[in-house]
This record gives sequence, structure tokens and C-alpha cells, in this order.
Amino acid sequence: MTQVLARLLGRLPIGWLQLTHNRGRLVSALAGVAFANVLVFMQLGFLGALIESIRLPYAMMEADILVQAADANTLQDGSPLPRQRMLQALATPGVASASAVYYGRLDWKQPDGTIRTLDVLGIDPRERVLRAPEVEAAREALMISGTALIDRGTRNVPPALFDGIEAGMPYTIEANNRRVTIVDTFRVGGGFGADGYLLVSDQTFLKIFRSRQAGAPNLVLLRAAPGEDPAALTARLRERIAAPDVAVRTVPEAVARDQRFQTTQRPVGVVFGFGIVIGALVGIIIVYQILATDVADHLREYATFKAIGYRQGFFLGIVLEEAVILGLLGFLPGLMATLGLYALVTQATGLPLAMPLLRPLTVLAGTIALCALSGAVATRRLARADPAELF
Repeated sequence: MTQVLARLLGRLPIGWLQLTHNRGRLVSALAGVAFANVLVFMQLGFLGALIESIRLPYAMMEADILVQAADANTLQDGSPLPRQRMLQALATPGVASASAVYYGRLDWKQPDGTIRTLDVLGIDPRERVLRAPEVEAAREALMISGTALIDRGTRNVPPALFDGIEAGMPYTIEANNRRVTIVDTFRVGGGFGADGYLLVSDQTFLKIFRSRQAGAPNLVLLRAAPGEDPAALTARLRERIAAPDVAVRTVPEAVARDQRFQTTQRPVGVVFGFGIVIGALVGIIIVYQILATDVADHLREYATFKAIGYRQGFFLGIVLEEAVILGLLGFLPGLMATLGLYALVTQATGLPLAMPLLRPLTVLAGTIALCALSGAVATRRLARADPAELF
């Protein structure tokens, strides 16, 4: 390793030799950098899971344009819409079809007394509303009053329950004092607001949520005619449905708005953002302490170099060499530990934690940059040191 670094640097790798001279301190430093990396990776993973869990239900919708209440910031909130808005949309040239979707939230009590929160979607089973093939195959079953499909990705539900339902053994639950029979499954996955999804027909939905009215859905899904530009059609729809209670957006626009709101306005998104900053600060402090201690231990040697004419840039290069080595070597164990933690959290919670390629590259670049910053700060004492006062 020493020879490789000597060829890369064009000089003796003093920084590497100083780090490896005290193996215990080196191990402690690498553990600190790895720990900071794990903190940042986990916060980025949770933030990414939040963003992905927001996208998943939108991705399942068979729609190009979404009509919802103007006060809706997410898919789950917002006032019901007058059904008249769907008829106005259908009358707009370029709209091929429209479907109403009812949205509610239900607490499902388990046999052991625990509660699972389900987001309930009510659709017209005669129409193609969702892209999931499992839903397409079960449309006729949903036409029977009181039947439902459950999200197989629902958290903290025994997999044997889903296996039995898929094997043809319906499972009956109580939903707002109504018996609902689950006849099959589909997959979306739980998010940060609910544990999973329950899909029913619009008629079953109105029986479960008796305060809701058939003429007031939560969402209207619009499909553009073949060859029609969804963005241009959205602009025409906004002119046609010029009502203060309605917002018309393309599906990508609705997804981006929902993600932006939940990551910047909701506490959970803000907490994850602060977690990333705190992890970075932890890394800066750890590396600074290691490098500052190293500079203090070798201050006389540095002063000797300074006395014979070496300039500050030479010393800065040595400390930055140490910083980059710590960043590179500490990153790898941090990444490996994070991959294991991602798998454990995904298995335990069902949250979609993943490691896209750009994330480790970004964290690696940030780690090296922060380590370099710590090294630059650690050399300030050396810049002020007077060789005559040290001997």
C-alpha cells in the first residue's frame, strides 16, 4: 500500500505512515467514519422510502391526469369532489375516459388486539382503474357486495394469512361494523401513514363509510385519448373546469407535489432531512478530532519541516492525504453495514428501502469532501505554530 501511494503522490506517503503507525487509533477513526456513514445512509434510506412509498399508489393508477380537491396536498387528504367535475372532464375533447375513486382510512383490529391501519380504495370494478394484474383478474369478484382485496405488503400481518387467501380461503374482517370478506390479494406496500391498502368496489366502500355519498368521490382519474399530450390536455381541463374547489394535474405533477409536501412540510420528512445533516456533522467532528490529535502529536516534526523551508501547502497535503484515506477506508464498512440494515428494516417494516447506485457515490464524494474539510481545519494550529517556540 505504501508503494502504491508513493507512486500516486510522487513522494513518501507520510499521511498513510502516520495513520498506520498507531493501529488502534486508525481502527477507532475508521469506525467513527463508518458510523457517520451509516447514520447518513439510514436517513437517506428512510427519506428515499418515504418518497417511494408516496409514488407507489400513483404508479398503480390507470391514469394520465388526476383531478382532486384544491385543498388536497397528498393522495390521502383533501375534500370530496362533486361528481359533476368528472362529467365536465369527460365533456372535454381529448379525454378518453374517467373513473371515480373513493379514498378512506380504516383501523383493522387483529385477533391479538393490535391495530393495522389500512387505506381503503373504492373503485368501479367494471372499469379498468388500476394497472395491477391481480386487480384485473379479481374484478368480477369485487362486484359482489362486501368483498375486498388486501395489500399483500401490509405490515405486521402473518404471511400465512395471505397464503391462505391466495389459496382460495377467504378471510372475513370487521370494517366499521360491516363484515368484509377478503377474497384475494394485490401488492402495493405500506407507507408512513398506513400499514397497507384494502381495495373494494365503490358500493362496498359506501357501505363501510356510511357518511360518504356516491356523488362525492375523492379522486377522478382521466385517460387521455391516443396521441393526446397530457400536459396540453391538462391546460385545457383547467380552463374548462375553472372552479376554485378543483385542482387538475398530470400524474407526475401530482406525485411531485405530494412528495415535496411530505418531505418539506410533514414532520417525518423534516426529521429525516435533519438526520442527514446531523450524520454529516458527526463525521466532521470525528475526523477533525482524529486529525487534530495527529497534528498535535507530530507538531515538533512538522515544525522541523517548517524551519527548513517547507511551506503550509506541504503540511496541508499530508493532512488531506490522511483525511482522504480515512474517508475511503471508512466508507466501505459503513456501506456494507448499511446494506444489512436496509434488509433488516425492509423485512421488519415493509418499507421500500433500496440502495440506488447514485446514493453510495454521492455519500462517498460527500465523505471525502467532509474529511478534507476537517483536515483543512485541523491544520490551522500548525499554520500558527512558530518553530522557535517549539524547541
